[in-house]
Amino acid sequence: MTDLVVRTATAADAEALHALISGHQNEGHLLPRELGELRQHAARFIVCEVAGELKACVELAPLSPAVAEVRSLVVAQDFRRVGLAARLVGEIRARARVSGYQELCAFTHDPRFFVRQNFSIVPHVWLPEKIAHDCHTCPLFRRCEQFAMLLPLVDLQRYTAEPTDDRRVAVA
Repeated sequence: MTDLVVRTATAADAEALHALISGHQNEGHLLPRELGELRQHAARFIVCEVAGELKACVELAPLSPAVAEVRSLVVAQDFRRVGLAARLVGEIRARARVSGYQELCAFTHDPRFFVRQNFSIVPHVWLPEKIAHDCHTCPLFRRCEQFAMLLPLVDLQRYTAEPTDDRRVAVA
């Protein structure tokens, strides 16, 4: 795949994004997206282009100043199983860190891919930003069959308390 270009989408990509997402939605994996919304938020997307044609996309959707969501991760049928989705999630993870987000979440029917990307399955209530932003208007609210996935982006070791001395504590 030497002619693969990974880049930020532009408003001119909106129709191709819509076609890619709608095709995947027909497989039963994504919620619908409006063309106008995609045009408005195109700069949030990273796309993979081959010979001028979009073959994959993903959106970094802000939910709060601390939390962003991996949304609309799609790879065209003829480019699946070659690592494009993992590459896109890696790009999104890097952009989320640079943008100052502390956590990256995703919602999926099949968590295996995101687990391989170091996300953890968490209760939906751990992501109140998502519930407030999207879920409360969803017809499947409280009957959601998707898994909530979470990836901390901060270095957790710096928050781990270091022992200040060598005292031992007796455990009963």
